Amino acid sequence: MRFDSKVAFGLFSVALVGFGNVAFADEIDDALGDAATPSAASSSTATVAIDKPTFSPLAIKAPFYEQFTPGWDSRWKVSHAKKENDKTGDEEWTYVGQWAVEEPTVLKGIEGDTGLVVKNVAAHHAISAKFDKPIDNKGKTLVVQYEVKLQEGLECGGAYLKLLKENADLHAEEFSNASPYVIMFGPDKCGATNKVHFIFKHKNPKTGEYEEKHLKSPPMARISKQSTLYTLIVNPDQTYVIKMDGSLVKSGSLFEDFAPSDWDEDAPFEIIDEEAEKPEDWLEDEPEFIPDPEAPNPAHKGKWSAPMIDNPDYKGPWAPRKIPNPDYFEDKTPSNFEPMGAIGFELWTMTKDILFDNIYIGHSIQDAEKLQKGTFDVKKKIEQEEDAASAPKIPEAPKAPGETTFKENPVTFVRDKLEIFFAAAQKDPVFAIKEFPIVVGGLTAFLASFIAILFGLIFSGSSPAPAPKAAATDGKDKVEAASEGSSTESEKPKATRRTSKKAE
Repeated sequence: MRFDSKVAFGLFSVALVGFGNVAFADEIDDALGDAATPSAASSSTATVAIDKPTFSPLAIKAPFYEQFTPGWDSRWKVSHAKKENDKTGDEEWTYVGQWAVEEPTVLKGIEGDTGLVVKNVAAHHAISAKFDKPIDNKGKTLVVQYEVKLQEGLECGGAYLKLLKENADLHAEEFSNASPYVIMFGPDKCGATNKVHFIFKHKNPKTGEYEEKHLKSPPMARISKQSTLYTLIVNPDQTYVIKMDGSLVKSGSLFEDFAPSDWDEDAPFEIIDEEAEKPEDWLEDEPEFIPDPEAPNPAHKGKWSAPMIDNPDYKGPWAPRKIPNPDYFEDKTPSNFEPMGAIGFELWTMTKDILFDNIYIGHSIQDAEKLQKGTFDVKKKIEQEEDAASAPKIPEAPKAPGETTFKENPVTFVRDKLEIFFAAAQKDPVFAIKEFPIVVGGLTAFLASFIAILFGLIFSGSSPAPAPKAAATDGKDKVEAASEGSSTESEKPKATRRTSKKAE
């Protein structure tokens, strides 16, 4: 382990918090270990790429099935009709909104997977596709399923589809809001309105008139840039099911959950006979009760009254009789919708790039689930992973003073301890010393260490240096040794000279 600033600070914190405090031993070791070992986050910061499969058409047989593969423009026709005013019937808008088939630009789940896209804001859009043959669900289950991808959210507008009434005069180019439909299903949001529509038109078999039946308490639409799967199932037992992303969100009865809910179209079983007249002998003024003329008069004193009996001539107020209502009917199978001949999107929106994909209209719940598993479930998982990877990290809320541990942040830990101690000491020093002995011990240890270091620095400067003295002694010995050597050598010649003289 290399000795760096983190290690130095760890050692300093040990002295400041208090020597011999075993309570922080494990935390200090962990902090020093973190200082020596790089974290996993710092060693690897690269984003892992998400593998995406390549689109391949899924083979499913259905009365209508669309994945917007090549050739889609031969099946779908953009409308150039005029939009009629719902109240006056006057033409006031032209469907100028543009459509395109393209891959998603936001959270693309599958490579090469294209869908039908709304391209303009604040514009009326209309496009439709005719079925190969009319769809008649009498006595059958009807399944309507499609994907919606709100790439830029949904500020104000719809993303619902319409199943249009089969009509020999139906021209896709003239599709508009006035085109008769059988079912309208899908999300719609604007302002406080946020719901999944389920509306169907019901025909009075007696009068031939139509009335819209609206689902009461519809589920809320899911506003997300990820794909959402909407599924409607209408069963021949007069029940319905609405799913989102394959999960149940609403179910119930066609009789009970729709408004208006009176399936006789407000026509009672009987009505008043408007041609009835009051008989001439009808006495409305006759009393309901009369005295009994045959009652005996008992022999007693005082006023006597005969008991009252029903008046045989009383008939009460006259009212015209009721007769069977010729307009009355009871529809026991509202799920038997009229034959449907086309599908259409007729929308106005303030948000562009709404994408539609994987449309299924048929009678098989199993085939719809197969389509979900092979397309939606695959892309949804990838979209969720990509969305989570790109989401901004939510910063953690700052901790209150004293909550940070030494391991998490040594600097903050020590600072918090000191701030709390000094704040308490200003109000009650004795309480602060008793309550925070660790801080007091740390400050005492730090002060003692500081004083010891300071004294060491002061007294170490006035001490004599032994090295020069030793050097001078060695020099003196060398001089004396040299002097003795010189005198000895000078004496030797003298002795020689005296010896030579004697020899002479």
